Amino acid sequence: MLSKKDHSGLSDVELVAQYKVSGELALIGTLYHRYMTLVYGVCMKYLKDRDESKDAVMQIFEKLIVIIREHEITHFKSWLYVMSRNHCLMALRAKKGKNFERISPDFMENGLMPHLEEEPEIESNLIKLEKCIEHLVLEQKACITLFYMQQKCYKEIVQITGFDDNKVKSYIQNGKRNLKLCMERNE
Repeated sequence: MLSKKDHSGLSDVELVAQYKVSGELALIGTLYHRYMTLVYGVCMKYLKDRDESKDAVMQIFEKLIVIIREHEITHFKSWLYVMSRNHCLMALRAKKGKNFERISPDFMENGLMPHLEEEPEIESNLIKLEKCIEHLVLEQKACITLFYMQQKCYKEIVQITGFDDNKVKSYIQNGKRNLKLCMERNE
């Protein structure tokens, strides 16, 4: 009888790195046990239904099997939180005729966290956001996307883009301001 290898002593970064190399599902299982409660909490916050949230947790961890191999993940817990939130938001978008959460113009000030309001405007606001991001200058667009969408830190953005620290900070700050202005203009 084969003994199951214990991965609980490994860090998130080590688990992700080993999974990318080996494809061993037990590594994802360790991450599942470590973060199942967090993901369920995020799902309950957005979906507000126990059964839907349980299903969403399973769907999210099934997605991890493929997605982890496609992304460079340095802060797994925060990356998983954002991925879980996005999964729930997409599930809400798919429910036509239901109330959606609204993304307010100050979303950037709150780390891209939508404000809870029972208005069916999330879809139109996401479309506005996408259009506003497209209108940013290339450097701002790159830094905003890396920082907020891919959860990269300043140091990683410097390495990826080749911009110096001050430029990265400036592009993110100015990009945030420009997005907020664009969203307000399009209300």
